[in-house]
Order: sequence, then C-alpha cells, then structure tokens
Amino acid sequence: MTNKIFLTLLFVGYVVAVSAGNFNQDFEITWGDARAKILNNGELLTLSLDKASGSGFRSRNEYLFGKIDMQLKLVPGNSAGTVTAYYLSSLGNVHDEIDFEFLGNLSGDPYILHTNVFTQGKGNREQQFYLWFDPTKDFHTYSILWNPQSIIFSVDGTPIREFKNLESKGVSFPKTQAMRIYSSLWNADDWATRGGLVKTDWSQAPFTASYRNFNAEACVWTSSSGSSCSSNNPSSNQSWMKQSMDATGQARIQWVQKNYMIYNYCTDTKRFPQGLPPECTIA
Repeated sequence: MTNKIFLTLLFVGYVVAVSAGNFNQDFEITWGDARAKILNNGELLTLSLDKASGSGFRSRNEYLFGKIDMQLKLVPGNSAGTVTAYYLSSLGNVHDEIDFEFLGNLSGDPYILHTNVFTQGKGNREQQFYLWFDPTKDFHTYSILWNPQSIIFSVDGTPIREFKNLESKGVSFPKTQAMRIYSSLWNADDWATRGGLVKTDWSQAPFTASYRNFNAEACVWTSSSGSSCSSNNPSSNQSWMKQSMDATGQARIQWVQKNYMIYNYCTDTKRFPQGLPPECTIA
C-alpha cells in the first residue's frame, strides 16, 4: 500500500504533455509493405509482424538534440519472441543511438523495457526494467530528452534513467551526429524472451503495436543549413535544451530503479572483469 501511495504521488504534476503529430507528414514507412499502416488521417500508426516479415518506419526529419514523445500500445497477449523497438539513431559504423526496446513475453508475464545508449558505435550500456502497468491495455508515453548535458529516458513523464555528459572524464557522449527516430516490430525469438528459450507462437500472428501522439520539441538538422537551433535563430530558445535532473527527478529515478530495475550494466562485475565502465564509477 505504501508503494502504491508513493507511486501515485510520484506521477502527480509530472505527466508529459503531448500534442498529436501527423504520421503522414512526420514519418515514412521503411519496410514491411502493408504490415505498416497510417490510419485516421495520420493520427494513428500500426506495425504488424507475421511469420513472413515484421515492419518499421522512420522520421522524415533528422534531429540534433530534442525532447521526443511517443505514445505506444504494445502487442497484447502472448507476445513472446517479439521486440518492439523505438529509438533514435544516426548511421554508420561509429553511430550514436538512444534505445527503447520492449521485449515480449508469455501471456500474464511482464514485458521487459530494455534501454541502451550507443556512442561512437559502442553500446553495452543496457538497463532493463519491468513496468508498473500493463503496456498492452492502453497507450503510454515514452520520452527521450536529449540535450548537451544528458539523456533522460521517461515513461509517462516519470524519469527512469539518466546518461550524463561525462566527456570531461573521458566518456564519449552523442552530440555531433544528427539522428532520426526509428521504430520496428520484429521477431527476435533467438534471444528476446528468457534468452531465447521461449519461441514465437505464430498461431497468435499477426502481432500488432500501435502509435499515436508523436511530439518533438527538437532541433531539426539538415545538411544544407545545419541545426534549426543555431544561435542566429531567436525562436530556438527551448527550455528543454538546458533542462537537467533536479532533486525530485533524481528521487523518482532512484525509486523506479529500486523497485522495477531488473538489470544494470553498472553492477555487472562478471561481465566487466577488468573493471566497470567509467561512467558507472564517476560520482
């Protein structure tokens, strides 16, 4: 009961306000043929997976810093073996990437929310969480705040993870490569559920995930003109660009990580016998 009361207080006044974007204008289907659909005059997008193929889409714009919100409703029922990925990424061998991945499970077992940060092509910074709600029953908001100071992952406005800019300590940080938003629904039953022990039940196909209410307060980047948030653009003064985690936000992260985190690379000494990554030990 105490946890429930605290969780209620945790969310009050901290829900992200999102405005409905238009998927026809903001995104393009990249693979999966008719398995990806934009519906309701651009207000809804669905991805489907069957035994032949999954599907995916990407943003038309590239961004160099921003606050990105998307509402998702995940594959219901027996989703074991499926992965719904929603992430920012640049291209190339030394790409940067900021990941949300939702690992499906058997009916009644919880989804796993998998997060990761790649810098200069190097990842291995996984943190995984259970969610405090059923993400298949309704839409929930998954947000990435990316500015020069930090990357903050949030769920329904509650921060769950922060990756700070520690370049001064020798830790690389994504700040020079523009990234698009990508999402896909695909079969990963070789690893996604219980390390690949539980396979996709194709009798349940097609599997479908839904998206709505995309919102980006972000710096749009183009090769011809650079960032829309350049210093000579007076309309580019965005509060999110200087936003950092205050004491209340830190308390929320600590609470979520104490109660819902199930894996943290920063505590996996067996995986890093030569020593944990430097960002794990820097105060």
